[in-house]
Amino acid sequence: MASVSPGRPADDGSPRYVVNYRDPEGRQRRKTFRRKAEAIAFRNTVEADKLRGTYLDVDAGRISFRAYAEEWLDSRTFSPLTYEATELRLRLHVFPTLGHLELRQIKPSTIQKLLRSMEMAETYRRVIFSNVSAIFSAAVDDDMIAKNPCKASSVTRPATSRRKVAPWPSEWVSSMHDALPPQYRIAVTLGSGLGLRQGEVFGLAVEDIDFLRGVVEVRRQVKVFGGNRLVFGLPKGDKTRTVPLPESVATELSSHLATYPRRSVTLPWGTPQANTKSSAGLILTTRERSALNRNYFNTRLWKPGQAHAGIEQSRDNGMHALRHWYASVLLDAGESIRAVSEYLGHSDPGFTLRTYTHLMPSSTERTRAAVDAAFAAGRHLGERADRELEQPSRG
Repeated sequence: MASVSPGRPADDGSPRYVVNYRDPEGRQRRKTFRRKAEAIAFRNTVEADKLRGTYLDVDAGRISFRAYAEEWLDSRTFSPLTYEATELRLRLHVFPTLGHLELRQIKPSTIQKLLRSMEMAETYRRVIFSNVSAIFSAAVDDDMIAKNPCKASSVTRPATSRRKVAPWPSEWVSSMHDALPPQYRIAVTLGSGLGLRQGEVFGLAVEDIDFLRGVVEVRRQVKVFGGNRLVFGLPKGDKTRTVPLPESVATELSSHLATYPRRSVTLPWGTPQANTKSSAGLILTTRERSALNRNYFNTRLWKPGQAHAGIEQSRDNGMHALRHWYASVLLDAGESIRAVSEYLGHSDPGFTLRTYTHLMPSSTERTRAAVDAAFAAGRHLGERADRELEQPSRG
């Protein structure tokens, strides 16, 4: 049981009161106060927290945010690329403001100050805030602090508005295809005709194409690490998938390969430091016979192509727009959400539904037609029965 006793007076002669207690691990602890009432309140709080299982060590939270964040980062099961991106965000945008502070010193007002200092796209601010909040949640779980300051009502969180996907008109897809140099036009066809992500387009190999069965195996992507280091890796979510190969895509692909044969490229698998290497007969490569780097492609090929096609250069009009067009075409044709989700490589059909539900054909006319048809069939059967009853019986 904690106790309160007089302590050694301060240098000015004012009294001091010491609370002696044991923490849940049985270690002897003590804390000094200027006023007896404060000491008694602390004693009561300590004993109550021990009974509730909410006790926090008085020395907890003395670790700096940077030191704890680095420990948190090392304990994550992120992919190497996600680890690198998260570390970069923390180092550039969070550590300059919070890094030197102890966890226990960081209040909701400190978080609000951090958010005010981040002048960047709202989407990026939201990602950084999510990382910071996850670190504080881990600190709460580790009994370092009592509350996550990011979850305080006084903190204005970055907006989470979800913009509706607006698919390109089909003319834009054709214009963008023709605006690229001939050897790279197939990239537009693979993105819009197979729904591949950009890295998957760059990682697609001839051995992934089954012209006889009419399917494509999406097995790898090209990833870009810091310093423009390229590696092969599994598609997003570490999920391979099989997508249908439309005849129009197969025809253009055959023509492309006849003019620009595949080139074997070898890259590390997973991380730039990996000992494991992987080779693939890539459909798209650079003039130097190496894998395409998205930074080079977007800057030197895609943006000039947009300018030539008269398409606004914006984030919404990046190569990912081809996937949205692919999804809109399938949904307009009546394909199921589950199938579209599978072809796009989404881990959750619910995500596909939330992203593209506004693109699905209106069910209004189908509902009217279905009810009208059911009523018509019912009336037809009723009229037929009436006629049969009206006919005189033979005999």
